[in-house]
Amino acid sequence: MQIDLRTVSIMPLRQTYANIAERLGADKAASRYLEGTMDVQASANFHYRPTWDPEHEIFDPTRTRITMTDWYALKDPRQLYYGTYTQARARMQETAESDFEFVETRGLADQYDDAARRTALDFYVPLRHVAWGANLNGASQCAYGYGTAITQPCLYAAMDQLGIAQYLTRLGLLLGQQGDLEAAKHAWMEAPAWQGLRRLVEDTLVVKDWFELYMAQNVVLDGLLFGLAYKEVDNALVERAGPAVAMLTRFQAEWFQDACKWVDSIVKTAAAENPENKTLLLQWYAHWRTRSLEALEPVARLGLGEGANAALERVAAALDTRMAKAGLQVSA
Repeated sequence: MQIDLRTVSIMPLRQTYANIAERLGADKAASRYLEGTMDVQASANFHYRPTWDPEHEIFDPTRTRITMTDWYALKDPRQLYYGTYTQARARMQETAESDFEFVETRGLADQYDDAARRTALDFYVPLRHVAWGANLNGASQCAYGYGTAITQPCLYAAMDQLGIAQYLTRLGLLLGQQGDLEAAKHAWMEAPAWQGLRRLVEDTLVVKDWFELYMAQNVVLDGLLFGLAYKEVDNALVERAGPAVAMLTRFQAEWFQDACKWVDSIVKTAAAENPENKTLLLQWYAHWRTRSLEALEPVARLGLGEGANAALERVAAALDTRMAKAGLQVSA
């Protein structure tokens, strides 16, 4: 008996789902990102308007003054959906865990210069409260935003900020002890240097327009704070006492570089949609940029001393350059 094996090509009846085919064409295969993102937002058959906000539907595009012909134009260039997001963050977490283990097992924390240790503890550990505020703001953007293309990565960013808060807590415990966490909380609540930033974070928590909140948190505050904390202060501590703290904050530095790709793309797409959007985005950017720089000035002095103002100028210039490329040219 002889058996002949043959290869048979079976052509699928359709390449993707009907709603995706309407956007791409019936003969084009779609990525898993597009299939799991496009047109997922609930848009009809709502039971009732929320009693706490009867002017809007429970999912309503008019919760922001920004307007879009198609909210799914605000796609994530990283194409993160749940599967790829968790895989990407798992790789970053493995690196972070290795860094913490290396610093601890090699005794780098014990050997760290005492003056630099004090600077790191005083500067970095209170920032976990800022990250917690960013987590709440990301969740708010997800709750009140419209279109899965934008709300999905907003929630990812929120969870990333929660992880950052935890890594800053671990930094405090590795370089110091439990009392340093309590001292950092007291500084956040009482120390004059932190009250401007604390007020800024608390004010963002009550911003009702979710796209303005996106500009305030993801664009401006993150753009300035991460450049200051995980580049300027990191570099200064490396020069003073070696790379131990830079290893403990590598997750934040790498996460920020990744997030910028998404943040800038969203701003560029929204600004290009219509002149009204661009004008509004510029107004929000200018307002929150001014407030954030004022709030960060005393905090920057904790980490950089006399070099604080020059460092803030550099991070502000870098953010302005990013926004100019995204279509928001800030006047001098």
